[in-house]
Amino acid sequence: MAIHVWYHVGSKDDPSGRSGFAHLFEHMMFKSTAHMKAEMMDRLTEDVGGYNNAQTGDDTTFYYEELPSNYLQTLLWAEADRMGSLNVDEANFKSEREVVKEEFRTSVLAQPYGLFGYDIDKDSFAVHPYKRPTIGSIEDLDSATLADVQKFHATYYRPDNATLVVAGDFDPQQLDSWIDKYLGAVPKPDTPIPRVDVKEPPRSASKTITETAPNVPLPAVALTWLAPPRSSADRWPLQIAAVILAQGESSRLYQSLVYRQQIAQDVGAEADLREDAGIYVINATVASGKTVDAVKKAIDAELRDIEQKPVSEGELQKAKNQIITDQLRRRETNDGKAFAIGNAATLLHDAAEVNNGLKKLQAVTAADVQRVMDKYLKNGKSLTIDYESK
Repeated sequence: MAIHVWYHVGSKDDPSGRSGFAHLFEHMMFKSTAHMKAEMMDRLTEDVGGYNNAQTGDDTTFYYEELPSNYLQTLLWAEADRMGSLNVDEANFKSEREVVKEEFRTSVLAQPYGLFGYDIDKDSFAVHPYKRPTIGSIEDLDSATLADVQKFHATYYRPDNATLVVAGDFDPQQLDSWIDKYLGAVPKPDTPIPRVDVKEPPRSASKTITETAPNVPLPAVALTWLAPPRSSADRWPLQIAAVILAQGESSRLYQSLVYRQQIAQDVGAEADLREDAGIYVINATVASGKTVDAVKKAIDAELRDIEQKPVSEGELQKAKNQIITDQLRRRETNDGKAFAIGNAATLLHDAAEVNNGLKKLQAVTAADVQRVMDKYLKNGKSLTIDYESK
């Protein structure tokens, strides 16, 4: 069975000058509590054949375990214990800060394209906290104090900011009883939960910037446009557009840039929609001996060509099938079911969207796809990021 606890706090909630706090707490929550030693969650799951982990995003941080159903009571107690009595002390803070800093060095600084994704977030937003990448920065982590960390924990790690999802073999009455006994006993603070109310302004013009990093083997380029929140009715048409444009070898951009013209090594597209606002991203790695300008012109030509060659019913149905198949495969497991429910409940504020969303996807027409591409890409202002070696 799967147990998920979703906290409605992500990197957008990091204090000013303290990027990486939500990510830091993803690590801190596995340290000691009033009743558990550090890494005890590993012993409670891995030692009985299960596993546990956590993930921090822009808007949420969620913790999950998958294990035999007869250990449900134990893990509900453990989740309540680390929610209500985590040891946020100097030793735990300093040790996990070093872990996060090393993760930054390994996954961002040491990778040839590690800073590329970092720069896409940093450059695409002008004022919204989404411009601070989730992993944070070494400088901000180094300047943090224990008091900063304790305040962040007290502000966001509380029962009225958490969503529990249990999927698998359990007795509903027994589950409710255990939830009341363990999680219901965690006190709820009287103070309100602060929420980000910053609104990203529309872009006034398109622009191009250059970002550099050491040891980049081939240049790359990314184009981003501002997109609506994840709860928008345009969510599914935008996701379908991303599949048609650049997801898979039969996609339009792959066929044009990689297969026919051979000017790009790879190409991708994503409707990166978040709780407050999103970005639509098209990115490509330039093939050896080719130029960034050639790739940008080819992407622009394909986007304009959609008006001359509208999305066909075949393309539309294929894209829908890809998205639905991916969703259903994930939901074959208890962990996948719990993730889908937690994601809908926390980010979309409606657990019913776990099913209703797929119905909305099925209802998307080719005209809907054309409409959102016109609205956000054709009529929107693009940011172009040229990524090169220093």
